[in-house]
Amino acid sequence: MAVYTDVAADELADFLKNYEIGELLSYKGIAEGVENSNFLLHTTSGSFILTLYEKRVALGDLPFFLALMTHLASRGVNCPQPVRDRSGEALRTLAGRPAAIITFLEGIWPRKPNSAHCTGVGKVLAQMHLAGADFAMVRANALSVAGWRPLFEQAAARADEVQLGLRDFLKTELEYLESGVWPKALPGGVIHADLFPDNVFFLEDKVSGIIDFTFACTDMLAYDVAICLNAWCFEPDCSFNVTKARALLSAYGRERKLTKAEEDALPLLARGAALRFLLTRLVDFLNVPKGALVRPKDPLEYVRKLRFHQTVTSIRDYGVLA
Repeated sequence: MAVYTDVAADELADFLKNYEIGELLSYKGIAEGVENSNFLLHTTSGSFILTLYEKRVALGDLPFFLALMTHLASRGVNCPQPVRDRSGEALRTLAGRPAAIITFLEGIWPRKPNSAHCTGVGKVLAQMHLAGADFAMVRANALSVAGWRPLFEQAAARADEVQLGLRDFLKTELEYLESGVWPKALPGGVIHADLFPDNVFFLEDKVSGIIDFTFACTDMLAYDVAICLNAWCFEPDCSFNVTKARALLSAYGRERKLTKAEEDALPLLARGAALRFLLTRLVDFLNVPKGALVRPKDPLEYVRKLRFHQTVTSIRDYGVLA
């Protein structure tokens, strides 16, 4: 979450007249994240999140995200729900941007994830994959292998300003993953594709819900697991925590068992996931809009994670007996 587009109080108050959620009492921008403009709203009927969609989010994709949240909730996955306006629409326009209001989810995201958090994430990720099995809509993953070279080309000329030798490191890894090694026949379905700690809320050590589906798409389910390994199982110094990985993978497996092919592909998928977030973070780091209320994330974190995954030979290195 972040704020790229500001919204005036009177403009927001007029916008809320289209909804039956009471009158505006206060609102504030949410600085975390990098993709869209987000605000916490307090009205006379409660708290809500307002999102203005921008950057990588295409207008045509928004019905997929909104319908997916509704579908998952109907299958028992706790996630925010779109608030429909008086005419039944979930999507409107505010400040020149597509905008939606979603319900507020109680909980706190973990700043220092522990093994219990990783257990909760593994469980809810598998539950989400199972719940999405009968979701009828499809959205291609624009940030899979075919989408990585355009990102590289955006950042290549300045990559060595961030770290000397980074351009060649990225080029070599990208060429390897583009060479035909990327899996193509693994079980697929709806994935979250961005289930980082700030997108999972907890009440104590129990997951209270998951948020931010603006990268959700149709792809290999094990790729979502690989993203979570990167997001949850490294320490602040980027050392890999095998105990956390074992907790996450074991909890996932109790809900949905990985196939042998998925287990074999996991190290490669984790490399791809690390490269994907390294590239998007690098592009964002080099292109923060002037005046935006946003905290760009360190792309070098994913250099260190990618180097680790390059040394992994099997799922056993993630703490699980194959």
